[in-house]
Amino acid sequence: MTTSGVSANRLELLQIAKAVAAEKTIDEGLVLEAIEEAIQKAARSRYGAELDIRAKINPVSGDISLKHRITVVEDGEVENESAQIPLTDAKKRDKTADVGAYFEEDLPMFDFGRVMSQTGKQVVMQRLREAERERQFEEYKDRVGEIVNGIVKRVEYGNVIIDLGRAEAIVRRNDGLPRENLQVNERVRAYIYDVRRETRGPQIFLSRAHPDFMAALFAQEVPEVYEGVIEIPAVARDPGSRAKIAVLTNDSSIDPVGACVGMRGSRVQAVVNELAGEKIDIIPWSPDAATFIVNALQPAEVAKVVLDEEDNRVEVVVPEEQLSLAIGRRGQNVRLASQLTGWSIDILTEEEESERRNKEFTERTELFQEALDVDEVIAQLLVSEGFESVEEVAFVELGEIEHIEGFDEETAQELQDRAREHLQRLTSDLDSKRQELGVQDNLIAFLGGESIDTLKTSIKLAGDDVKSVEDFAGLTPDDLRGWYESQDGERVRHPGLLDEYRLSAEDAEELIMRARLDAGWITEDDYKEAVGVAEEEEAEEEELPEAANEEGTPSE
Repeated sequence: MTTSGVSANRLELLQIAKAVAAEKTIDEGLVLEAIEEAIQKAARSRYGAELDIRAKINPVSGDISLKHRITVVEDGEVENESAQIPLTDAKKRDKTADVGAYFEEDLPMFDFGRVMSQTGKQVVMQRLREAERERQFEEYKDRVGEIVNGIVKRVEYGNVIIDLGRAEAIVRRNDGLPRENLQVNERVRAYIYDVRRETRGPQIFLSRAHPDFMAALFAQEVPEVYEGVIEIPAVARDPGSRAKIAVLTNDSSIDPVGACVGMRGSRVQAVVNELAGEKIDIIPWSPDAATFIVNALQPAEVAKVVLDEEDNRVEVVVPEEQLSLAIGRRGQNVRLASQLTGWSIDILTEEEESERRNKEFTERTELFQEALDVDEVIAQLLVSEGFESVEEVAFVELGEIEHIEGFDEETAQELQDRAREHLQRLTSDLDSKRQELGVQDNLIAFLGGESIDTLKTSIKLAGDDVKSVEDFAGLTPDDLRGWYESQDGERVRHPGLLDEYRLSAEDAEELIMRARLDAGWITEDDYKEAVGVAEEEEAEEEELPEAANEEGTPSE
């Protein structure tokens, strides 16, 4: 081979590396590194796999150098005599040699055979694939939350592969719009909601059903949203069917709903068209929960809203003729309003609410009549003043009973004494019953002490043969919260032992772990790890959640 021929081949190698780098949008140096690795692998096949061979390509001239590297190691630590040299011997070759230094010896280049060429090609392709994957991940990892344009490349089992030009992404079946049939080569817009580094390369996940996709579309169509003058604090979607979007602004001169609707509905219609006709309700956001919930239930008219902030539930009363509108087709309107506001919404008609309140009034009146041994008028006065239980009468400030019309200090004191006596009798009766059932004291202490609610809970637990902390420790969260199973094609719910407390899965798990700690089944460290107590919380000596609240009922 002539010198000019070799030179030409080397320059051609550099040109190929440059072309591949441009095609794959990766650094030219990475391509040269891949080729160097392929040469090294081929050289080890030629000269010996035990040798530490390094190849280097000059990025200007294309010259290839091949060297055998021998690394200096401590005396007695030589594992590979072909690639390592003890420090004592190294000092004989170079007095300045130290551990970690190395000597290099030139090796002659050789002609690649067919097998070596094929192996080298595989090495290069593998390195290029890895470099391209890394480039894609680095490019898209910070673009989560953006809308991208792409072309449908193929459809596989309901999943749509999108060509973004510099990478491929996937719209999984659940992330697409129902009944939308995307075709190959069709241009489509979608929302990047996740980018993951996986074994087969970076996975870019797109969605057209994500709530934030709608918010991002409004940012593209409405300049005020893009500039941040109008904010979108919440979005709720039933993809492909209907959506509710909350908007707000701190600029009193701007109508956020009108700005998002646009002239003759042009702005909102552009979003609707992109989402295959999905109907959109634009709702004015309000810091007042009741007002926001009323707005969210539009177009239905609401007569009254009753908030239960402790359970994050709201009771909405509507006129009879507005009931179907408030609930919506298949419960869609109330479901979207609940998602938008973050409140659990119960819809009642005015007639249903009146019947329920009358029933509650009658039940409480009868409760006070029996427990306090008073006539119906006094019992009704207590209910009318907002007293809901005997406990309230027993432990409220005396003045709150005194101020009731027709009551004096003596009457108030008598009512309070009777209430406390009733509670003492009830507590005594319940304690006797739990002892008869064999409920152990350690379970009572675990649940919060001898209160009426605790005793009632212990008696209920005893009915399922849970009579000690050890028995409680052997339960599962489903035992406490209830569970579902299919029976004859229907989903049937089995109630839990503590259904009335509406425990979350986390609360139920924590109660059981606390019981296991009290029973000595686990250590304090095991408990903290199980319930996720952070080390910094421990350092600040924050109290762990109690197994029971002050009134003796399991904490929610």
